[in-house]
Amino acid sequence: MIITLKDGSKKEYKKPMSVFEIASDISENLARLACAGEINGELVDLRTVINHDCHLTILTFHDAGGKDTFRHTTSHIMAQAIKRLYPKTKLAIGPSITDGFYYDVDCETPFTNEDLIKIEAEMKKIVKEALPIIRFTKSRDEAIAFMKEREEPYKVELIEELPENAVIQFYQQGEFIDLCAGPHLMNTKSINAFKLTNLAGAYWKGNEKNKMLTRIYGTSFTKKADLDEYLHRMEEAKKRDHRKLGKELGLFMLREEGPGFPFFLPNGMVLKNTLLDYWREIHTKAGYVEISTPIILSRSLWETSGHWDHYKENMYTTVIDGQDFAIKPMNCPGGVLAYQAEPHSYRDLPLRMGELGIAHRHEKSGQLHGLMRVRCFTQDDAHIFMTPDQIRDEIKGVAHLIDNVYQLFGFKYHVELSTRPQNSIGSDEDWDLATDALRNALDDLQLPYVVNEGDGAFYGPKIDFHLEDSIGRTWQCGTIQLDFQLPLRFHLEYTGSDGEKHRPIMIHRVIFGSIERFIGILIEHFAGAFPTWLSPIQVRVLPISDKYEKYAQTVLQTLKNSGIRADMDNRTEKIGYRIREAQLQKLPYMIIVGEKEANSHTISVRSRFLGEEGTKDLTSFLASIKKEIVNRENRETNINN
Repeated sequence: MIITLKDGSKKEYKKPMSVFEIASDISENLARLACAGEINGELVDLRTVINHDCHLTILTFHDAGGKDTFRHTTSHIMAQAIKRLYPKTKLAIGPSITDGFYYDVDCETPFTNEDLIKIEAEMKKIVKEALPIIRFTKSRDEAIAFMKEREEPYKVELIEELPENAVIQFYQQGEFIDLCAGPHLMNTKSINAFKLTNLAGAYWKGNEKNKMLTRIYGTSFTKKADLDEYLHRMEEAKKRDHRKLGKELGLFMLREEGPGFPFFLPNGMVLKNTLLDYWREIHTKAGYVEISTPIILSRSLWETSGHWDHYKENMYTTVIDGQDFAIKPMNCPGGVLAYQAEPHSYRDLPLRMGELGIAHRHEKSGQLHGLMRVRCFTQDDAHIFMTPDQIRDEIKGVAHLIDNVYQLFGFKYHVELSTRPQNSIGSDEDWDLATDALRNALDDLQLPYVVNEGDGAFYGPKIDFHLEDSIGRTWQCGTIQLDFQLPLRFHLEYTGSDGEKHRPIMIHRVIFGSIERFIGILIEHFAGAFPTWLSPIQVRVLPISDKYEKYAQTVLQTLKNSGIRADMDNRTEKIGYRIREAQLQKLPYMIIVGEKEANSHTISVRSRFLGEEGTKDLTSFLASIKKEIVNRENRETNINN
């Protein structure tokens, strides 16, 4: 058999070989680092025996599949430690996740942080034992009996849901055996840097009607230095928690009276409106027109669009005059109706229609998280209607717009191309055309991307932009979705240069995604210390005492008349106390006025960026801060550079 490796080189073997044996043949170091394999694109266990020609990639911790395998193995080590310490605990599921792993368990008494310390210590013993991890299989009936004998009811339930003829896979390390599809490492000794991070509750199978289990989260790395760096980032993330900062800075609140429905407070509305003003400015320059469509529309519309069949569980519905209606979970069907409002010629296209539409989605209560996961949000949507020969240029135009926005905020990003999911509509031909169009545009832009198989929208493939914040976390925000289906379902038309009727093609796209979520990301990215142009309060005037309040009022009014968002703190507290409070509120500038400033008609400037900036003329300060705001500068970035 001939094995084609990732670099295109080939290895020939006369007998079947496991992935691990092939890795060992290539290099002892590669075998030591190997976590899993990928045969013709399918993730497999190192124990998998190959007996045919194929493409093989050996995955290490630096590959996504290798990292998942490494952390999945760590979850099994944690489960083994739990069973050793608390034998009556019942195991549910323990997958790898982004940045770590978890295991859901049913324990007699709730676990505490002290229990996590004990579990970690036992895990270290298991690692030192260097237990070989052995894979074996049983028939479905044998597996059910086996797990009943081991008193693992959740595993029994999982097996019972599988087909009658299924072959059930298990992994064993020492005395511990777990039902698992794998893959796993060859033994436990490689897991030498791990940490159990927190405890949470989780309903069995995510169903609120089922029992609440205990979920133990953790993470693992191949090197202690990498683990320490990750834990440092997590501590930094706690300090930046947008829920905490949002309350401290008076940006938004969440109330029991409206779970998942955020309230924006005055400072938060300034921030939100500043973002929306920026959105409108760049879209006007890019040739977009703005529309607004109703929040509630009839069931028949959502049936035509396909949302009623494919998205109904996430939609809020109501009845009006005996007819079914739905509160919109997205803006696209309304955008389609706006296109239908008048006839179009090929000369009108591309037609770029933007909408800052309020959408509602029914998210489960356990999934709600501050502004990051809400039930009501503003989507910075746009729909582009175009001819087939305009597809590439329009996709590239959107990608350039997204790039400019993310660069402004200091975000790096990576790109994923998501292909047709199982639950989808449309012909194979349309899907192939749409996917190729997205792929070709990315190639034209020379944007590196990975293919995310089966994760497209139900109506078309998409390009997703995953931005990276200041502490290395990634967030999926921007998206470009190519859609042949809605124009077909709604019978959209334009008159071509030949005088005949043709069907336009449609792009769905967002840049911020959800304005609310993007604000949450910005709060954490900047740790609440927004660039001056975004800051709800840009300048605070601080008179040293009430004797200088009249001059301070003059300075304040001059700032406001110049369009600067300014306020004054004239409380009787000492000036040092008021300065510290302004610092805690992360204000960009403070202007301090006393006898010297009042007599010389100057100001003393203190900034978040440089501290004391000295005495300045108010006119020159105004010119400087207005330039900073108009150019949307970030002084912290400029200083760091």
